[in-house]
This record gives sequence, structure tokens and C-alpha cells, in this order.
Amino acid sequence: MPTQYQKDNLEAMLALFLEAQGHPLPEHSQTKSPSAISRFLNINPWSTREMIRVVRSVALQTVFQALASSGKGRKPFLQVIIDLTTLEKRGKFQEFGDLIRVYNGKRGLHLVVVYLVIGKCRIPWNFRVWRGKGTPSPAKLGLKLVKRLPQSLTQHFQTIILADTAFGSVEFLEGVRRLKYHAITGVAISRKLSDGRVLRHLHQQGQQVRLVGLKFPVTVYWYYLKRANGKLEKRFVLSTRPMKASTLKWWGKRRWQIEGWFKIAKHRFGLHRFGQGTLLGMYRWLILSLTAYLIAHWTHLHLQLASPPNWGHAAQTALESIFPHVVVYLLLLDIERLAPLARSFGFDIHISRCKM
Repeated sequence: MPTQYQKDNLEAMLALFLEAQGHPLPEHSQTKSPSAISRFLNINPWSTREMIRVVRSVALQTVFQALASSGKGRKPFLQVIIDLTTLEKRGKFQEFGDLIRVYNGKRGLHLVVVYLVIGKCRIPWNFRVWRGKGTPSPAKLGLKLVKRLPQSLTQHFQTIILADTAFGSVEFLEGVRRLKYHAITGVAISRKLSDGRVLRHLHQQGQQVRLVGLKFPVTVYWYYLKRANGKLEKRFVLSTRPMKASTLKWWGKRRWQIEGWFKIAKHRFGLHRFGQGTLLGMYRWLILSLTAYLIAHWTHLHLQLASPPNWGHAAQTALESIFPHVVVYLLLLDIERLAPLARSFGFDIHISRCKM
């Protein structure tokens, strides 16, 4: 941050996110006023791009340090998981123009997200906003994000792209193949084959077929997904490389890791709770939310806490480790607020600064 004032605001915002309660709203801050945080997000001149570069640099360092400390063994895959999530919003956002759209019955900001999984490391790496019909599709946005993956990762690891049905288009699959990556995506049950059949007519798992418009064969597998009404729905998955049905089934399940992360990012780190009136404020909110998640995740890895992570504990540990002065200040505020209650029970609390 260019000034101490903005650094203090940054710490106040990250402290809010690291409460991991899912509602890091400026009005809940006890260290800074809502107006100060609003100016920090929407007006103050600090470089959001520089912050992204710093966080990504540390993320890459964390990946290679984690691998170096894991000892010998098979090098993990770089799993590049791509999906679209909706940050549902109500009300008017005049400054956002055409960014707030309705998609699949949900109104809000629709993000195409790239989520990286490398060993135990989980990194929300990049995102783009889908702007609605007549603009680049989620599949095109996803392909652009794949092209922007850092070479320090793609050249060091075997890369596999995992995505759902929205990214199973001919353009996306052929684009991934040109980049010499391996893709496993969902595919619509009604997708036509070059021999005139559709996928639902297949009876053999793991067979290679040719889809209409696609220049190369793909391996197909299907499974049954239990819906909310208890009925089973047949879903298809394809691989751009030959693969056994059992292996394809295993990799197909890996895609769902991003769904769990979406829930954590929203309900723990408030990704969808932005209420800023400017695009800059919204963009900074998203970046800070993702940064808070990474801080909690790295804390979990560093302390080798139990798995699956207790996100409340990991975030609290990060907050106490990185911003202990904020934690102490909040504690003193609580003591001051509750002092009358303590006195009513016969306790008189005195706080004095100890000599260091």
C-alpha cells in the first residue's frame, strides 16, 4: 500500500474476511469506519494489479516449496478446473452496465473461474466476467484463461483440464488440444455422433467415438447423478485422449472440487457479498476475498492441520499470526464494552501496558 492509512484499511478488510463468517461487510468493522473502507475499495489510488502479481508470485513459491518438502515420489498433475459460478445480486447496479445478467434463472455476476489443484495446494488463479448473449461464451472465456496459465507451472507439470458441460464445445476442445493439454469435460446427452446417433444410444463404457464437428475421436463414459427429487439423471463425460473407463470416471469426479471451493469462498469468505457502487470496488472486493481464502489455506498447509480443513480455525489462526495487533485491539474493545456487565457480577477489570 502506498500510504500507512491505506495499509491500515487493507488490514481492516482482510481481518473482516478472515473472520470467515461469510459477511465481511464494511459496517461490521470495529477498527475502521464504513466510509473509510468504502473509499479504500472504490476511490483510493492503489494498484490492484500489483497486489494480484504479488499474491500469484507467493502462490507459485508455495507450490514449489510444498513439493520440495514432500520428498521423493510421483510428481502430481496440474489440475486446471474451469467452471462458471453466479454471485447472485439484487437491486440496481447502474455502474456495472451489462455485467449483471440472468443466467439459468439466477441474476447476478457470472464468473468463469480457473481453479488450480497441485498436490495439496488449491489456488483460485484467474476469472473473467461473462457479459451475456452476444458476447464471448463461457467456453471462449475459459479457453482464454487456459492460454494465460503460467509456463512455470505448465512446463513443470503434466496439465489436465477439467470442466463441465458448458465447456465441452468444439472450439474449446480443439483449442485445448492445440495447446497440447488433455481435457476431460462434461458433454450433453443429446450430442450427435458422426454416424448419426446421439450419445444416449451408446451402451459400452470407455469407447472412442467421433462427435459432429470435432476433428479427432474422444473417449466417452457416463454415470448417474441423483437429483434433489430422488431421480437419477444420466450424465456423460469425455476425454480428448484414450483412457480406460475406470480412469475416466476417477478424473471426472475431480472436477467437483471447484464446487466445494465455491461454497467455501461464498459462505466463509464472502465472495458474493460485495455492495460497492463502482466496478473498481467490486473488482477489489473479489481480489481481497480470494486473497483471504489463500491466506487461510496456506495457514492450514503450513501448520499441517487436520483434513478436511476447519476453515474457521484456519482463518482465525491466520488472523492471530499475521495481524496480532488487530486481534488485541478487538479484544480490548470487547473488554471495554463488557466492563459494566463484569462489574455487575462483582468483577472490576483493569488493563495496563506491561513494560517490554
